[in-house]
Amino acid sequence: MLDLLPEETLREIVNLLVRLVEAAGAIVIFGGAAVAFVRFLLVAVRRRDDNGFIAVRLFLGRFLALGLEFQLASDVLRTAIAPTFTQIGQLAAIAAIRTALNFFLSREIEREGRTVNAASRPPASGVKNA
Repeated sequence: MLDLLPEETLREIVNLLVRLVEAAGAIVIFGGAAVAFVRFLLVAVRRRDDNGFIAVRLFLGRFLALGLEFQLASDVLRTAIAPTFTQIGQLAAIAAIRTALNFFLSREIEREGRTVNAASRPPASGVKNA
């Protein structure tokens, strides 16, 4: 059989890709955390209301969710080349944990988003049009 790319070379390429995707996830999380921290400081100095803190949490939560997706992608890549049953089991456990984290984080983002949106709308005047 014609061997276009030896398995060891393919493993090295995939390992490099795994590191790049993991780094992308880490950069996304770090970047979001750094910007969220600056936003947190600005909200803390202004001290207007709690909605500013909720907005910062939402902002950070979106970056955490995206970073988790990158980390899960790197785990899938890691097991792409002739995985063992042990690696498949580890991937399943890691994927389950990260998916659960992402699910609950997404629910929290959605709930907090509704809170911020409701707080930013002007209150209803209670006057009906005749």
